[in-house]
Amino acid sequence: MLEKTYDAKAVEPRIARLWEEADAFRAGAGSEEGAEAFAIVIPPPNVTGSLHMGHALNNTLQDILVRFERMRGKNVLWQPGMDHAGIATQMVVERKLMEKQIRRRDLTREEFVDKVWEWKAESGGTIFNQLKRLGASCDWSRERFTMDEGLSKAVLEVFVTLFKEGLIYKDKRLVNWDPKLLTAISDLEVEQHEVNGNLWHFRYPIEGEDFDPENPATFITVATTRPETMLGDTGVAVHPDDERYRTLVGKNVILPLVGRRIPVVADEYSDPEKGTGAVKITPAHDFNDFEVGRRHKLPAINILTTEAAIKLKGNEEFLADLDATPERQSVWDELDGQDRFAARKRIVELMEAGSFLAQIEPHRHMVPHGDRGGVPIEPFLTDQWYVNAAEMAKPAIASVREGRTNFVPKNWEKTYFDWMENIQPWCISRQLWWGHQIPAWYGPDGTVFVEKSEEEALEAAIQHYLAHEGPWKAWVEEKLETYKPGDILTRDEDVLDTWFSSALWPFSTLGWPDATPELKTYYQTDVLVTGFDIIFFWVARMMMMGLHFMDEEPFHTVYVHALVRDKNGAKMSKSKGNVIDPLELIDEYGADALRFTLAIMAAQGRDVKLDPARIAGYRNFGTKLWNATRFAEMNGAVRNDDLWLGDARLALNRWILTELTRASRAVTEGITSYRFNDAASAAYRFVWNQFCDWYVELSKPVFMGEDEAAKAESRATIAFVLDEIYKLLHPFMPYMTEELWAETAGEGGRPSILCHATWPVPGFEDGEAAADINWLIDLVSGIRSVRSEMNVPPSAIAPLVVIDANDVTRQRLERHEAAIKRLARIGDISLATAAPKGSAQMVLGEATVCLPLGALIDLKAEAARLQKELAKVTEEIARLHKKLGNEKFIANAPDEIVAAEREKLAEYDETQARLSTALKRVREAG
Repeated sequence: MLEKTYDAKAVEPRIARLWEEADAFRAGAGSEEGAEAFAIVIPPPNVTGSLHMGHALNNTLQDILVRFERMRGKNVLWQPGMDHAGIATQMVVERKLMEKQIRRRDLTREEFVDKVWEWKAESGGTIFNQLKRLGASCDWSRERFTMDEGLSKAVLEVFVTLFKEGLIYKDKRLVNWDPKLLTAISDLEVEQHEVNGNLWHFRYPIEGEDFDPENPATFITVATTRPETMLGDTGVAVHPDDERYRTLVGKNVILPLVGRRIPVVADEYSDPEKGTGAVKITPAHDFNDFEVGRRHKLPAINILTTEAAIKLKGNEEFLADLDATPERQSVWDELDGQDRFAARKRIVELMEAGSFLAQIEPHRHMVPHGDRGGVPIEPFLTDQWYVNAAEMAKPAIASVREGRTNFVPKNWEKTYFDWMENIQPWCISRQLWWGHQIPAWYGPDGTVFVEKSEEEALEAAIQHYLAHEGPWKAWVEEKLETYKPGDILTRDEDVLDTWFSSALWPFSTLGWPDATPELKTYYQTDVLVTGFDIIFFWVARMMMMGLHFMDEEPFHTVYVHALVRDKNGAKMSKSKGNVIDPLELIDEYGADALRFTLAIMAAQGRDVKLDPARIAGYRNFGTKLWNATRFAEMNGAVRNDDLWLGDARLALNRWILTELTRASRAVTEGITSYRFNDAASAAYRFVWNQFCDWYVELSKPVFMGEDEAAKAESRATIAFVLDEIYKLLHPFMPYMTEELWAETAGEGGRPSILCHATWPVPGFEDGEAAADINWLIDLVSGIRSVRSEMNVPPSAIAPLVVIDANDVTRQRLERHEAAIKRLARIGDISLATAAPKGSAQMVLGEATVCLPLGALIDLKAEAARLQKELAKVTEEIARLHKKLGNEKFIANAPDEIVAAEREKLAEYDETQARLSTALKRVREAG
């Protein structure tokens, strides 16, 4: 006999052990030889990560698909793995070392990397154990890590191949530079922070004019939010149609404090309507300026160090063509080495002292910050490695355009195309120690050799130098006589962007570049489940790499789920204090309740507003199923394979079997079309409403009756339906259903554990029986609703009068008389041609059902009560309409507050409609 209550804390670890001991999630487990393959690769969480609500939603949806397809007999692989997370991991380990007063630079590169591997062995991968608690049914034996030997082999193969194809190259371009972490970072790692700053207006003297701050004809005014970068200015841009500056185009201005002659150029980047219409151009320190500089062949002068301090001394680019007067030299000496923000302050003072400062205007603007370093990033001119993303994007664009890979919801395709068709070169190098070191070696003259190993690079270098007469030939020959590693070649110190190895994930995890059986079986994978925020950075790059190296898309479907927000619709953040920890929810409500909540709220294109009260409600759903199973046990439910359920004679049993077929079909269609909320809702309606509420209630007289054949049929039916319910709910609620499956096995046991059981195949349908019982349910539900709306005391027995009933309705009333009286608290049932005075009415099919209530309630008092309630609600609706119609409120209130007010309005609208219906009924009855 089942325990009285379900204890998730006790059951979940036990079921997890059951799955582990059965090797239940091994690739292909539960399938027959030759079965169709179904594969999903997990979006690899960072090795430093821990489970958050986004992970919980993402992995719940993947697990629903995986468990569903496994039960459908497919050869399933859910491939798990972790990302080495270059910057994040390096920061974690550096912090650990700093606790011991050890800096990274105190160690050799090899020593530091060893420390990272030690940390990974001890603390990395916490999130995997947390995913297991969620119930994720990955093939954990196949766990991969982007720094594993096999995946590193794939990275080498891809880098070397793309380099030799001309698709990877080295270039000097602007990058997002983090001056705290001392590395380039991707756009994904940049956060925009709104800050209060200033717009400084500077006067730049026109060459050949005697500078007079009172005479605008002698200078041009530019505005900047970053005065320190003016030291690197190499031009001033004005719009070609701006009449104010037409005569200045082609002339030079003199850069204050520096003395450099810089040209005025005509470029549409300058906006005549903004500021003065003239903008300073600093190609080495601004992404837009870099492009303007390229168009007009302006030099790019880097005036910052990697730590974002001013770099003037020994800076040949800065000093070129400058007249270093003693006065200017003194300024340069003072500024050199100053932090960028200290230099900003001093430059403004010096500009003011020289009458070059026109005005300071308060200005609130966005400043890019590194998401991990936490400091403002610098656009920084440096040599980096790039992928020709524009060329590699072409097949990936065509794939989606031609429907070989589909986005769900489809509107995300526009986002994909917008980015892919305007894609920039992909900077793939990072100035870190942790990651895949770039397989490039430099010869003594700077020639680069890209190979899979130093031995191969050395061989290529020897062939290169010995084949060419020149100063390096003899040098190389001499070095070879006493060669030690590093004598001739120096390896590039940079590592690859983490997204580079992640881009290979769908095939590198299957053993590529080797021709493994797994690669043949599981590539192409089926669906990628991901958040929208990494469509650019991961999805698009997997598409590029998969098509280039496998000649096939890595997946046929990309399902993009929305965000998990708090109950008011606000984005979760630590600063707001509204972060919900999924592990705390699992501890309190169980993994099944959390999973089911996420699934039933995962409507396509709609954010999940997560309220812990909803999770408590779906825990109650589990409790309802548990209690229904206990009811079945107490009434002797037993699977009877000798009793063919198609021969069931009771309409009640034929009805529940029909509704089971319909529910199975709806759940299957929901999952296969990625409408997880529809699938979960269909399961919920059937299990809670039709089975636990109505079937259990309507079957009680059968189990308490004397008809042994009816009892046997109902025992077999309820046992069969429960088994199918466990199957239908298993992808959503794996722990409880696996426990119930085991606990209700009976003496003969089960042919398999539930996660390997056969998915329900709809096969029984009796429309007549379904219509009969559903009529009964509609009648009883309607009567109960009227009684509730009109405040009829629960103990009061009301008569029932049915008007205009046809023969079918008359027969149903007769057949179900006992059930109607018992379930709806009804006394006499009679037929009539007109409604009795003082009765509430409702329409059911062709008939009108009347409840004479005049003797049971004070109709006038009830009407007065309802009118009073309705007035209150109407007043609230008017107030909310006024508030939501206020443009200032909509513009200034946080989004979550506006959303909460709209939800209140919707709830009041529903209440108003309900009260209006009740009031109408009372008035009609009176």
